[in-house]
Amino acid sequence: MRGKASQLASAWGDRAGEVRKRYLMLLAWSFMLFNMVRVAAYLPSIAAIVHSGDSSQHSLWTWGTWFGANATMAAWLYEHNGRHLDRTVVINIGNAAMCLLTAGVIIWYRV
Repeated sequence: MRGKASQLASAWGDRAGEVRKRYLMLLAWSFMLFNMVRVAAYLPSIAAIVHSGDSSQHSLWTWGTWFGANATMAAWLYEHNGRHLDRTVVINIGNAAMCLLTAGVIIWYRV
C-alpha cells in the first residue's frame, strides 16, 4: 500500500510541476505582451504634446518618476540575474527610454 501512495504522490508532484511550468511560461509571455504594448502606449501622449504644442497638462514629475522606476528596475533585474541582459531587462530599458523621451518632449515644449 505504501508503494502505491508513494507513486500517487510522485505522479501528483509531476503534474503540479508541469502546471507550474506552463503557468510560468504563460506569465512570461503575458509580461512581454503587456510591456510591449506599454512601450507603444507612450506614443499617443508624445503625439498629443507635439500636435498641440502644449505640455502644460503633463506632469514632468510623474514622467521623471516613471523613468526612474523603470531604469532602476532594469538595473535591479540586471544585477540579480548575474549581470545578464535578458528580455525583462531590455523591456524595462525600453519603458525607461520612452518615459525619458516623453519627459524630453515635455521640457522641449515648456522652454
